[in-house]
Amino acid sequence: MIRLVIADDEQLIRGALAALLALEPDIDVLGEAQDGASAVSTALTHRPDIALLDLEMPGMDGVDAAREIIAQTDAVVVIVTRHARPGALRRALSAGVRGFVPKSTPAGELADIIRRVAAGERYVDASLAAAALTEDESPLTPRETDVLRLTDQGLPLKHIARELGLASGTVRNHASSAIIKLHADDRQTAARIARERGWI
Repeated sequence: MIRLVIADDEQLIRGALAALLALEPDIDVLGEAQDGASAVSTALTHRPDIALLDLEMPGMDGVDAAREIIAQTDAVVVIVTRHARPGALRRALSAGVRGFVPKSTPAGELADIIRRVAAGERYVDASLAAAALTEDESPLTPRETDVLRLTDQGLPLKHIARELGLASGTVRNHASSAIIKLHADDRQTAARIARERGWI
């Protein structure tokens, strides 16, 4: 049996996935989670073979949750996403994710992908892989990336400065530079753009 946990912040989708995959004779759905943090704790509790994670979840997203799960368990991670951006694919692969599929994948096909990944294969949706080859590199410096990553987590400038060990003015300068590079109206928009492109 392939032991599975599922995480998705949309209860209807999570429940449907769990119900459909549980019908497969060789898949056992051990638990469900509604966000990234609970996905990690569910994986630590159940020690599944596969963690099936939504990419877009509040707080800790699917890639960050995958990184924690891979570091702390023997589970293999498959990411599902509605908005499959090539940058997110790069982030997922660098985190050690073994499967990356759109949410539009039929349940039977998803079950087959889970079997293949459980058997040691890597599966990346072909259209996502092709798009990733043409994706632009991030124009952000490492410090600008840090500032936007912490902005995306909801931290105010003062806390970001403390977290990075920088003066508030320096953080403002990095934020302003990132806003200009990404043609954004403000720091939060720049952070959202960078996240959507898989740069943070």
